[in-house]
Amino acid sequence: MTTYHFIGIKGSGMSALAQILHDLGHQVQGSDVATFYFTQQPLEEKGIPIYPFSKENIKPGMTVVAGNAFKEDHEEIEQARAIGVPVYRYHDYLGQLTQGYTNVAVTGTHGKTSTTGLLAHVLSAIRPTSFLIGDGTGKGEKNSQYFVYEACEYRRHFLAYHPDYQIITNIDFDHPDYFRDLDDVVDAFQSLANQTKKMIVACGDDPHVGRLEFPVDMLTYGFKPHNELQAEILSAGERGMTFAAWYRGEQLGEFHLPLYGRHNVLNALAVIGVCLAEKLPMADVKHHLATFGGVKRRFSEKVWIKGNILIDDYAHHPAEIRATIEAARIKYPDRKLVSIFQPHTFSRTEAFLNEFAEALSLADEVYLCDIFASAREKQGTLTIEDLMRKLPESRLISEATVDQLHHYSNAVLLFMGAGDIQKVQHALEKSLS
Repeated sequence: MTTYHFIGIKGSGMSALAQILHDLGHQVQGSDVATFYFTQQPLEEKGIPIYPFSKENIKPGMTVVAGNAFKEDHEEIEQARAIGVPVYRYHDYLGQLTQGYTNVAVTGTHGKTSTTGLLAHVLSAIRPTSFLIGDGTGKGEKNSQYFVYEACEYRRHFLAYHPDYQIITNIDFDHPDYFRDLDDVVDAFQSLANQTKKMIVACGDDPHVGRLEFPVDMLTYGFKPHNELQAEILSAGERGMTFAAWYRGEQLGEFHLPLYGRHNVLNALAVIGVCLAEKLPMADVKHHLATFGGVKRRFSEKVWIKGNILIDDYAHHPAEIRATIEAARIKYPDRKLVSIFQPHTFSRTEAFLNEFAEALSLADEVYLCDIFASAREKQGTLTIEDLMRKLPESRLISEATVDQLHHYSNAVLLFMGAGDIQKVQHALEKSLS
């Protein structure tokens, strides 16, 4: 048996894929930096070794899976090439792995992780299912019928996949360091649609989804009446959302979802759409939708001192910030909402500067962290002061200045960002522990 070595095993997709192979009975190890990331906890719990980067990690007979952030001159990749060890990029290996199953690719500019988690939760409770979620959660189920996975459009990596079903939650302009414009994004989604085998389950409320040509059967979902699968929200509050659903004019009944915001009802409709296509019992679907516990870093809540609620969320695009603030307003309509936001990448911040300001202004008060420079983009000409000028009442915050938040009581403190915004929340918790 080969040993699978993951270069950058703490990456969210890499961690999940490593867990899947481990569950399927393979020998798995990996390498990464020493910094602690939440994605390493499940690896440690499963006894998967994590080593510092070193060419000495690479041995004959291994199979190497390399994270997409690492270039060909990385010492472990160079060593693998030198001794003839096969090297796969993350998306290429995942594309091969999924072909033995009825596989469902969850795509979209926003909402992929939440939808993948919800679909994995429902399907795995009904039939044997393996799944890979973008929050670092992965499970390999022997004798699986289904394989559910998050499929990212960045650099068109999702074209390594040939899904039986493709969910499209929405199409929006993002990743301005790669995509030229919205048309380029639409073109990428069209390419994956052309590779889909059975059905595309797409949000018919999204205007850009309507620009696609569908080469296979299509099921549209949404709130608007032209959709085959349609929902109406009946109630929303601290216990979640209740909605009624119809499929081609036939009432499916009422569904309860312990999540908040219209976007999460749309995510639930996508899950229902796949289950309808697979003719799964709707009573089971209803039951398991109501028991979903959420995914990591997506509206993750903690009750804190002085009656405050701390929420950690991955929102890093203006549309996602709007959706997250809307969800917080629904659940906590009578509380002050304070946003603490860390922009992610200089190119995204520059491309959406006005949109970020408009979305963040929906909160009662705003704090901003310095722009997080990702592995693929170390610096830029923009600074956080450019965004602050668009939000004149906003204040700058860091781990060292979290005492600015000490005076709040009975408020919702919403920490948002795709970088290391959690450090600011942890610093706050530690400062008053």
